[in-house]
Order: sequence, then structure tokens, then C-alpha cells
Amino acid sequence: MPQDAYTTILLTEPAPGVAVVAFNRPEVANALSTQMGEELAEAWMGLAARASGEGADLRCVILTGQGRHFQAGADLKERNGMTDETWALQHKVFETMVRAQLSVPVPIIAAVNGAAMGGGCEMTLACDFAYASETARFGLPEVGLGIMPGLGGTQLLRRCAGERRAIELLTTGRPFTAAQALEYGVVSGVTAPDALMDTVLAVAAEIAAKAPLSVRALKHVVREAHSLDLAAAMEMELSAYNRLFKTADRREGVASFNEKRTPRFEGK
Repeated sequence: MPQDAYTTILLTEPAPGVAVVAFNRPEVANALSTQMGEELAEAWMGLAARASGEGADLRCVILTGQGRHFQAGADLKERNGMTDETWALQHKVFETMVRAQLSVPVPIIAAVNGAAMGGGCEMTLACDFAYASETARFGLPEVGLGIMPGLGGTQLLRRCAGERRAIELLTTGRPFTAAQALEYGVVSGVTAPDALMDTVLAVAAEIAAKAPLSVRALKHVVREAHSLDLAAAMEMELSAYNRLFKTADRREGVASFNEKRTPRFEGK
């Protein structure tokens, strides 16, 4: 879908191999509507296709928000008065959306520029890692609405923050700061507000300059081997390693090192 077909998100490419997906409903704190869920699912599927196969031109994706907020969770005005059937249908859209995000084979970095609440916090957790502005705030407040996170928030928060911390944050619904997010492992770094995008773009460019088949294999093995025992996980790692050393990019990497020049990786 071309960019001009989207109304709730912005899709840009500020650097070679780097795409930025931005929530674009700043007038309502980028709240997640049904339409935004549909557009995000479409965008993630398109980006996944561009990042797959030999010679793929997409190397890294950044997820952020337009305006003062990252994403303040589901649009509760849209949900007000919804029947159970309509609610369930909307959530199916959101489930498709987050699964499409998780299926992107290249790293996705969240640049959390403001409030990341509810679904916004879950989409941050569904990224591979994140950086946050000092002004960012996080939270999974669903327990106060009579529901619970339904886009992976319970499991993804447990994996980065640990079981005890996750249960505390989920059952209290308590918001937490960018500094606390750093302490809990939710984000990798905290920056001044005006330095956030430059910081994340620099990290994305660093990833985009590396061997793309290696980057994709690393993401796959780290994520997919999580549920395996150590022996099986190491076999998965070895299988990926054995594929990589036969590639043209491996030969280019070693040659460029010996010739003291920047490598020209082509994803082959």
C-alpha cells in the first residue's frame, strides 16, 4: 500500500535500508483505532516482504509516534458502547497487527517519544529493543478497565523485566518512567527529547551497514530458540552459522577486513 493510502500512520525512509513507521493521530495521543490497526498490519506485512529473501533492501525499522505522545493505547472513545461481538472483531484486527509486527525479519527499534500506555506499551515490547525520551511514560493499566493485556504484554514484559516485576506492574496497573523502564530492561537507553531520533537513527544505520543475512539470522535464533533447551538452541544457532559461512557476504566481510575497506554487503 503506498504511503498516501495511509491516514493513521506515516511510513518514511530517512536513510538507505531504514524505514520509520510513525503513529499519526497526534490529536488523540496516537490512540489505537480499528483503522490504525488495519493500516499497521498492512504496513508490517509490506515491510516484512521487503526485508525477506536475497538482496532485500530493507535492513532495519523504527517505530515512533508523531507529536508529544508515542501511543496511548486503544481508542476508548471508539470502544465506548461497543458490543461484545464488535469488541472481539476489533481485537482480531489488533492481533493480526501485532503478529505482523513480530513477523518482520529485521530488527525493529522503538523510539518512545512520549506516553506508551496499554497497546502502545505492548507494541514497544514487541519491538526487538527500544530507546526512550526522558519524558516518556509507560504502563499496562488494563487491570483498571476490567481486562488485561491481549497483545503479548504479559509474556513480553516478563521476558525483559522478570516474573516478579511483571506481576507487580500488571496487577497494580502502575505507570513507570523512562528511567524505571531502563532499570527494568524495557528500554536500552534514555535520551534528551531532542536527541531521541538521532540516537535511534544512528543505531539503525549501524545495523543497516552490517551483513543483512547475519542480522536476520541473529534475530531469528535469539527469538525462536528462547523456548528450547540449551542443546536444541545451540543446534539452531549452529545450523544458521553453517548457512552463513557459505554466503557471498561472508567472503566480502573477510575480504574487506583484510583490504582495510568498508564492506559492501548485498544480502547474498
